[in-house]
Amino acid sequence: MSVIYNETTGDNTMTKNTLNHGIIILLEFYPTWLALPREKRRELAEDLYSIIEKYSENVKVKFFDADAFGDGTYTDFIFCGTSDLKMYHFMWEEIRDTYAYSNGYFKMKKVMMGVQNAYQKFEEEVLELGSEHK
Repeated sequence: MSVIYNETTGDNTMTKNTLNHGIIILLEFYPTWLALPREKRRELAEDLYSIIEKYSENVKVKFFDADAFGDGTYTDFIFCGTSDLKMYHFMWEEIRDTYAYSNGYFKMKKVMMGVQNAYQKFEEEVLELGSEHK
């Protein structure tokens, strides 16, 4: 089984037969985005937030501002957590159809992905070694 840490409750819960994916998406927002009045940016961002809300049962999303901290190759990043890659993919398909994305205000620069406790799942389910953590 895989251990999932719940930030809200502080609990570790066990799930069987799921792989929990952590996905970091590096974004670059272009000067054309910054040139928009903040009210217009909020209006365009609302389209993005509504899509993210639509998928919130299956994909947990956190936004991070990084212009002042990154290496200049990205301005922001998003962390997504999911055990349903289909819903994650569908969310991004809808985001790519938004005005902000399709009109070039921002771009996905890089996607990094990993599987939480994958070696433990392998040991338990394939090698039948039993749980490493109680």
